[in-house]
Amino acid sequence: MTPVKAFRPAYLPLLMVYFAYGALGITAVADSFWVKRALTLTPQDLASLGVWLTLPWTIKMVFGELVDAVPLLGSQRRAYVFLGAGLVAAGLLLLAGAAGGWITFAPPDSIYVLASLMTVTGIVLQDVVADAMSTEVVARQNADGTPRDKAAVDRDLGMVQVLGRLALSLGIFSVAWLAGYLAQVLSYETVFLIGLVVPLISVTGALFVRLETSESRPVDWRLLGGGLAFGIVVSLLGVTGVPFNQEFIFVVSMTVIVLMLRRVTAGTGSETRRRIFYAAVVIFAFRASPGIGAGYQWFTIDRLGFDEAFFGVLQQIGAGIGLAAAWLLSDSITRQPVARVMLWLTILGAVLAVPNLILVHEAHQWTQQTFGIGARQIAILDAAAQSPLLHVSMIPMLTLIAIYAPPGHRATWFALMASLMNMALVAGQLVTKYLNMIFRIDRGVYDALPALTWSVLILGLVVPLAVILRYGRWIR
Repeated sequence: MTPVKAFRPAYLPLLMVYFAYGALGITAVADSFWVKRALTLTPQDLASLGVWLTLPWTIKMVFGELVDAVPLLGSQRRAYVFLGAGLVAAGLLLLAGAAGGWITFAPPDSIYVLASLMTVTGIVLQDVVADAMSTEVVARQNADGTPRDKAAVDRDLGMVQVLGRLALSLGIFSVAWLAGYLAQVLSYETVFLIGLVVPLISVTGALFVRLETSESRPVDWRLLGGGLAFGIVVSLLGVTGVPFNQEFIFVVSMTVIVLMLRRVTAGTGSETRRRIFYAAVVIFAFRASPGIGAGYQWFTIDRLGFDEAFFGVLQQIGAGIGLAAAWLLSDSITRQPVARVMLWLTILGAVLAVPNLILVHEAHQWTQQTFGIGARQIAILDAAAQSPLLHVSMIPMLTLIAIYAPPGHRATWFALMASLMNMALVAGQLVTKYLNMIFRIDRGVYDALPALTWSVLILGLVVPLAVILRYGRWIR
């Protein structure tokens, strides 16, 4: 009952933003099947697109500085939630129009890319506001005006992060089965239009609950200007198609983020900065693990016969178990060292990848004959086993970030640290792209899938494990 007891009405707006982020998964199954059936993008193309879609998360410092220092129509919180919701809604309308054929100003592939970028940007903007609020809603003083005990404040900050993960998980869980059902019985266009309900959730939370901050400060133009310049360079490189543009952007991004982070943490004690640095290194390695890419899902559709409804079932099971794990383990996770949590999650992740290997090697035919366990049962086991890992892995780091968020720079601080963590996802997407270039997969062509799966498993185990064992002892 710890999360229930920790809830406060002031937390509601940010929890609704996180819930809406998770509930956007209502369009996920329709998106995947529409891309496979109606577009011409290959798994390699989608892995490359994944790099671009991760980049808005890496320039959160721009949004963070705006939210911290630039009121929009007199608002530093509510107006930005509205703007983010508008971008998400616009992206969903573009998807619906492309799927329905009534938006034709560009090829469907191009409209899909534009819509995805708009949606991600809207999500990032709202996420920045929610991150900032997650540090502001915790009271630093007692009712009589005396300072609260620091341990109690830190504990509340940690529980706000837990509640945020739970809200996100609940959003995913609430639409998981529905996403598959709707994609099977309705047109993809209709599903995208139904998704327009989701931005209204975050708007409702911002509309009816007070969430503005009393903190204000002048704009730090070195942070804002540097972030904007970085965003412009990224956009130009993406449009011009310069060779190795994604790799160049990754190097530039890491340099800019580290320099900005050093500036924001200039007033922080050396011991604190050291602890955060090693924690960031460990979680960067953990989150940089590559994925298999879209080819695995296409394989399950073509070879294993998984349909939209079954994907909804898998999502429901995974979301339900992930929610339960985050809920039941939240109290103990916030008390554990980051390195210990990451170590066990890395090992468990490798062990729980075995069902994927069984399916790509098509050994499910043997398990069906021997044990009566077929492809769908193995996929359900896989979803049930792996779902808790993602939900619990971020709680320790988010807690650490929240504890040391400096007053007046809370949104920028969170944005920079989140940008650093999201650069790990960019690294993982780049490796995914390289692996898909080596082991080529396309619609109906899956001969290289087993080798690709083994490569992902080995890299996802060896690299994080080596970093954790090397630097984990410095994290407390």
